[in-house]
Amino acid sequence: MFLPESEKAGFATESALRRRKTFTTNSKIWPTACDSNQALRPTGIDPANKEVPNPMKLVSTAALATALTGIASFAAADCGIASGSVRILSNDFPALHAVAAGAEACATDSVEVTKNQTTEHKDIQVAALTPNPAQYTVAVVSNSSIVPLLNGDLIRPLDDLIAAHGADLQKNQLITIGGEVKAVAFMANAQHLFYRKDVLETVGVEVPTTYAEVIEAAEAIRAAGLMDHPVALNTKSGWNLAEEFVNMYLGFGGSFFEPGSAAPSINNDAGVAALEMLKALSEYSNPDFLTFDSNATQALWEGGEIALGIMWGSRGAGILDDEGSTEEIVSNTILAMAPKITADGRPASTLWWDGFTIAKNISDEDAEASYIAMVNGASPETVAANNDAAVWLVPGYEPGPVSAGIFETAQAGAAPYPMVPYMGLLHTALGNELSTFMQGGESAEQALADAEAAYTTAAREQGFLQ
Repeated sequence: MFLPESEKAGFATESALRRRKTFTTNSKIWPTACDSNQALRPTGIDPANKEVPNPMKLVSTAALATALTGIASFAAADCGIASGSVRILSNDFPALHAVAAGAEACATDSVEVTKNQTTEHKDIQVAALTPNPAQYTVAVVSNSSIVPLLNGDLIRPLDDLIAAHGADLQKNQLITIGGEVKAVAFMANAQHLFYRKDVLETVGVEVPTTYAEVIEAAEAIRAAGLMDHPVALNTKSGWNLAEEFVNMYLGFGGSFFEPGSAAPSINNDAGVAALEMLKALSEYSNPDFLTFDSNATQALWEGGEIALGIMWGSRGAGILDDEGSTEEIVSNTILAMAPKITADGRPASTLWWDGFTIAKNISDEDAEASYIAMVNGASPETVAANNDAAVWLVPGYEPGPVSAGIFETAQAGAAPYPMVPYMGLLHTALGNELSTFMQGGESAEQALADAEAAYTTAAREQGFLQ
């Protein structure tokens, strides 16, 4: 499922990684976004929708606050941390707010717990964890953002902490690299389709399952005079736009690197087709689409300005709650599988996990305190109080309407985001080089050539290419 790497990187081949592990939750088979025994196994080293018919009550902001208060009361007495400092760096969305609140419940007179939850976390994590002592003791990461921390040797193995504290972790939560557990995953995520049921019914269009059908639906909505710009994706210049290309390129069957090598392989028919599809979709988006990040697309949805969105599943809880929108919009919002390129293809999306790492450049006391606090934050009690905030990998999770899009996307065979040491360099190059094409300033071939050239320079500087 991950793409091939060079022998220097030491990861398993694509064929070995196509196997997905599953775990059972309430008699349902749920595919994980990361398999610690296969998807992240270094070669030769010890391994480590449709509308849901039974809708569950979603958690409002007030109810969430009440639930988190309950977590704090429960957890404070049971953390068992003698002393230490816990300093959390993470992304900023409701599921991570819940986890951080569970960790904050461990604060006492001798245990300090602070947090910085920001959408800029990826940009500051390396600089923040490099000093000794590190600015943060915990970095919440995904299968993309962990790579720079691994390359910089900035996070510590967790095996001793796991053994000492006997946390009730599931095997598929243990992200094992080089024979050592380097992260504990607690949730899965993916970008997928959000659609307005009432709008599609008004124009007589079926739920789109391919991107060609998304464009047909968008044209019907525009032609009916309902919305001028009915589509939005996270196409902000930089990381977001690059991620949309990654999703679309995989949907077209592309491979990012030459087999067994770090040499780029994106300037090809699949790459051109992926860019042209993104450009076609942008014709149905607001002209300022290059500013759209997750916060922007959620605001557009809640404001009733779009009817077809490709957004992160982790935004589902906020969109389906009773805050920031109207009953008409919320009741007609459905989360479904990410569109495919062809009916028999795989979804044009990537599967992700989110989890926590512990900084290397901190004291053992702070490391132990941070590990215990984060396990408390991502506990079954947190899941019970915030079931619909994420697709949790923690025991006790019950899939519901918020998880439908991620579930369908995973079941249909979406690939995980490639966790290879040099993928971040290619992602950065794509983010820097694709905007001109999206604005009509150059050809797709030129944009991809520029991205390959920028990547090649960076990969040579870091020793991935000669």
